[in-house]
Amino acid sequence: MPVNTCQVDFYVLGKGTYSAAQLACHLALKALEQGHRIAVLTESQDQAKDLDELMWNYPSGRFLPHSADAGDSRAPVSIATANEAIPNGSEVVINLTTEVVPEPARFRRLLEIVPGEPSHRTASRQKYRSYREQGLSPNHHPMGSS
Repeated sequence: MPVNTCQVDFYVLGKGTYSAAQLACHLALKALEQGHRIAVLTESQDQAKDLDELMWNYPSGRFLPHSADAGDSRAPVSIATANEAIPNGSEVVINLTTEVVPEPARFRRLLEIVPGEPSHRTASRQKYRSYREQGLSPNHHPMGSS
């Protein structure tokens, strides 16, 4: 019987590339186009609000269908803060927080976005190790020059 294994990808932002929020929108749109339900985890309510605003016009001239209410299961993309539960039915989780996503194997994909700030890089290294300790094999994707 095959084991359902989560694919973990770390996207490391470099200079002159997307912001973390822009990359989250881009990845959410790609996952949505593939028919997945997506949860985007943010560090704070302020970050969630900023992401909500960005999704109203992402990509330019379009709307990324989403809900800033983590309990709203109607929207294909949900925004949740780190202290909220990940919405049921989420297949793809985009993590903008410095924390490990609990029980990642319950998701199809986990996309970790690594901003350039040293504190985020350190937290991401710890998350990478944690996922490996859980038997996952994270992939690494540099985005531009660092």
